[in-house]
Amino acid sequence: MKFSYKFSNLLGAVYRKGNILFGPDGNTIISPVGNRVSVFDLKNNQSETLPIESNTNVTCVALSPDGVTLILVNEEGDALLCSLLSRTVIHTYKFHRPVHCIQFSPDGKKFAATRDNMVQVFHAPGKTKEFNPFVLYRTFYGAYDETTCIDWTSDSKALCVGSKDMNTRIYGTERYNNLIAYTIGGHADTIVGAFFEKDSLDLYIISRTGHMSVWKCDTELDGLEPYTKPEMETGATLVSDDEEEEQQKKEEDVTKQSANNENQIKYGRRAKHSYKESLGEGAKISKLTSVAYHKDIHILVSGFMDGSFYLHELPDFNLIHSLSISDQIISSVAFNKTGDWIGLACTGLGQLLVWEWQSETYVLKQQGHFNQISCLSYSPDGQNLATGGDDGKVKLWNTSSGFCFVTFNEHLGGVTGVVFSQNGQVVLSSSLDGTVRAFDLNRYRNFRTFTSPRPAQFSCITVDSSGDIVCAGGMDTFEVFVWSMQTGRLLEVLAGHEGPVSSVTFSSHKALLASGSWDKTVKLWDVFENKGAKETIVLSSDVLSVRFRPDGNELAISTLDAQITFWDPSNVVQTHSIEGRHDLGYSRKEGDKITAKKAAGGKAFMTICYSADGKCLLAAGQSKNVCIYSVPDQLLIKKFGISCNMSFDGMEEYLDKKKMTDWGSLALVDQGEMDKNGQNISLPGVKKGDLSSRHWKPEVRVVSIQFSPTGRAWAAATTEGLMIYSLDSGLVFDPFDLDIEVTPNSTKKALSRGEYSTAIILSFKLNEMKLKQEILEHIPVSSIEVIVENLPDIYVDKLLVFLATQLETTAHIEFYLLWVNKILMTHGLKLKQRSQKIISCLRTLQKNITRKYEDIGKICDHNKYSIDYILALSECKRKRSPHTDEEKEISDSEMDEVNELDSSDDDFMTSLMDKVT
Repeated sequence: MKFSYKFSNLLGAVYRKGNILFGPDGNTIISPVGNRVSVFDLKNNQSETLPIESNTNVTCVALSPDGVTLILVNEEGDALLCSLLSRTVIHTYKFHRPVHCIQFSPDGKKFAATRDNMVQVFHAPGKTKEFNPFVLYRTFYGAYDETTCIDWTSDSKALCVGSKDMNTRIYGTERYNNLIAYTIGGHADTIVGAFFEKDSLDLYIISRTGHMSVWKCDTELDGLEPYTKPEMETGATLVSDDEEEEQQKKEEDVTKQSANNENQIKYGRRAKHSYKESLGEGAKISKLTSVAYHKDIHILVSGFMDGSFYLHELPDFNLIHSLSISDQIISSVAFNKTGDWIGLACTGLGQLLVWEWQSETYVLKQQGHFNQISCLSYSPDGQNLATGGDDGKVKLWNTSSGFCFVTFNEHLGGVTGVVFSQNGQVVLSSSLDGTVRAFDLNRYRNFRTFTSPRPAQFSCITVDSSGDIVCAGGMDTFEVFVWSMQTGRLLEVLAGHEGPVSSVTFSSHKALLASGSWDKTVKLWDVFENKGAKETIVLSSDVLSVRFRPDGNELAISTLDAQITFWDPSNVVQTHSIEGRHDLGYSRKEGDKITAKKAAGGKAFMTICYSADGKCLLAAGQSKNVCIYSVPDQLLIKKFGISCNMSFDGMEEYLDKKKMTDWGSLALVDQGEMDKNGQNISLPGVKKGDLSSRHWKPEVRVVSIQFSPTGRAWAAATTEGLMIYSLDSGLVFDPFDLDIEVTPNSTKKALSRGEYSTAIILSFKLNEMKLKQEILEHIPVSSIEVIVENLPDIYVDKLLVFLATQLETTAHIEFYLLWVNKILMTHGLKLKQRSQKIISCLRTLQKNITRKYEDIGKICDHNKYSIDYILALSECKRKRSPHTDEEKEISDSEMDEVNELDSSDDDFMTSLMDKVT
């Protein structure tokens, strides 16, 4: 069993807060998700969460024009310089203040960031030979309030900055005689966006009230005159606060002097437009929240607080589209490189959309759970994941692409449990609305609903190995309900618990049902005999989770005192136990009045799960840690920290002394909507405009955890989202039995000499994926049988794992299937004896072969129907053609048309047969 699981992907959440942006190719979109960043490849239908974490939630993202360097800024003003090539953090810089906007110049040599009432311009990393990647170039002052937005001219000579003081200022990145600082007013609210026209100094300024001004400059870009008498330093380095104030005074003096300069560039307002006027009379406009402008196609997209967005053509401000995606605030909008796609992000719903405005279709439409994820379940093949949330939705996610491909909205209350049937065609869910629903994954519909005789809230669900019996535990009735999947009828009500049923699970090989309850008991039922509880296990504390080992010969029970006990279900004897209170880790919430060690007394493992081979156990609960235990040794093997996001509560063991006063912690004071770290909860029944919203800071916790059936990954439903840890995201180079003679050159020489067995063994010792693929694909098909027969057993397992992995992406399907066939036919008996060790490999192999079978089967079926259609069409034409001289003669023109039609059919038939073969 390997334990080198690495963070692989983040599902269940596609956007939290901050600005979204497209990559230079226009086919990828970058979205901040909490303290991480996800990259969605729209062309290949893939998503990836970068293995980069910030200390708090990310609020600003900037990407260099070459698409290599990424800058992330979090809520505390800490900037992370990241490389998209190596997926690592290169450097960290502290702004010490919140940053509203950060943007690279078009030439990629500089980037600007807003901080308080100033704008700081830095040299772009890698463009200058400096040890410190963040080299301050200049600082621009003049604003009386916080700066909000930035835009550069096409040649990077000047930039404009919008501010909350309702003014927009234009600065020259270098010293110019006719441009030092120019201020433009005329708006009555915060400036949301200010944009230069392409290859011009002309400006479009949009304010929060929905008004846009068009400003014409009397000077062209090439008309900026270089500054000949420098009165100030041309460069700057990191300075102290006192030096910064002196420099600010100098800048303000120069700005006042420039206002009286006759050579100063001048702006004149050419037009003023309003969104309300463009929509017509009677239209209601809410507050403008985000704008984006594409300079090549002259299209402006605007997002509003009520979820509507508009497209206008500039400079005439002609309305192109008026649409709405929800009733929540649109937090960020962005154009791709060509201007065909528009990205829209909504914080309230966690929604991310990519809309093609010309064809009016969605390229991407993803949304996480509105509230937290409450449960998860892997499909039997490990290809899909089902999640249930407190918002009453059941979502299905593809583990390969990372996208949600179906959402079921039938539940009216929070979903408490989800589970797949054994064949993977049905997913069942239990809910607090008193129903258990079964969803068909072929037609994507709710085909059966199970209810109880009297209303009951269901807290957990399970299904037997045959998929015929469905069981759910009641939260308020203290009973376990048993239904038939085929008929939907209630078969039995298992009574005996004296507290809410917290967990139910079926044994995979025996007709045995285990139910755990808050009454400190676990009951074993034989649901087919219907003779009441077969056995009762009495424990010392409330039962939180119950799980059978995959072979059904062991039962693991997690209780409220943070203990995990293991029982033999046949003899009802406890075999061993694990004390996990100290393994959960110590943490203290900001509002706690007791220490972290005392608070640990109330923490326990809320969810547990066996690995595929049954030798290890995953456990997690009210903590940021996920523990993996060795069941035979009863030892903690490894502890995974799911997050380092300090925006969550319960992350630190000791509280910050700066927040402590004589009357308690400052965190106990509700800051309302002005607090940046928490979330707002509306009062019941109020959807928008709630001025009585309460405030809270989410607590980090793991509510559900499960191993993938393939054994290559495990998933955890956390406050952060659905986090997947995988073995496949580890190091590419992991050598085995390596010595000085094992090199890539010696491996390739052995292949060139025809020593195929030696080449394979050497490549697996190096264990480099590309080298193994190269060696294997150069081996002749005629030599496969001989090589497989003489291959040592240890390399048979490694070769089978490699083949199972490659079958997912390779185009040489038949070649790899020949290898698999020879291995299974030659070493089948030996593989069966050690099947428990390679069960994860066999399941991966089955999953990938099944997927290829389905994909190729669809193509073959389509070709088969096309051939049948063509044969039927040709037969009909033969019936219509004349056979005797007495029939009506056909004119020359009609004969030519028939010949052309027949020739086109022949060409189509030939091309189709080529595709099939």
